[in-house]
Amino acid sequence: MSCNDMSGPSQLQHLPSSVEKAEALYQQRGQLKEEQLMKKIQKLVGEEEKLRMPIAQGLPWTTDEPKCLIKPPVKKNTIPIDLKLHSDIRAVERARFAHRVAEKGRLIKQYKMERERQQKLEEEEEIKRLRKELIPKAQLMPYFDRPFVPRRSEKQPTVPREPKFCIPRHKTIKCCRMSCNDMSGPSQLQHLPSSIEKAEALYKNRILQ
Repeated sequence: MSCNDMSGPSQLQHLPSSVEKAEALYQQRGQLKEEQLMKKIQKLVGEEEKLRMPIAQGLPWTTDEPKCLIKPPVKKNTIPIDLKLHSDIRAVERARFAHRVAEKGRLIKQYKMERERQQKLEEEEEIKRLRKELIPKAQLMPYFDRPFVPRRSEKQPTVPREPKFCIPRHKTIKCCRMSCNDMSGPSQLQHLPSSIEKAEALYKNRILQ
């Protein structure tokens, strides 16, 4: 409803009372919520205090003597055994083998040095013996007034000659035939017998030479 629809002072007077009622309800509801929260917090605090304080358990209402329970047999302490790994044994053997190899190499080197020393001493003794056995001979003095002067040779230079290659007969005939096949025309074919005869004559002359 709008303000224009309202009529009379009685309706305007009831507005503040409704607002006051709403505020009172809101405050009352807030107080209830606060009280519930406080009760809940107190309850939680009391439960935590009870858990912190242990309650002693009373003795049972009986005249029977408590039974002594039999203790179980105590086991002996386990004695550790010294383990022998295969890798450890192998390492010891390998160290011994390496020591033997190094000792052998050292002995070989020492023997080689001793042999070289003995060989050197023998060579020196041999050189001394040979020097004692040698007979010194006087060397001729050079001619200082006639020094050696190299001269040019008087020989004639070598005349080169043409080499004579011996060609087999079958190769000469084959070359002639190939040349004949390359030829074309009747005029060239007429000269074939004469060329073959010339090749044979040359071959015979070379053989005779």
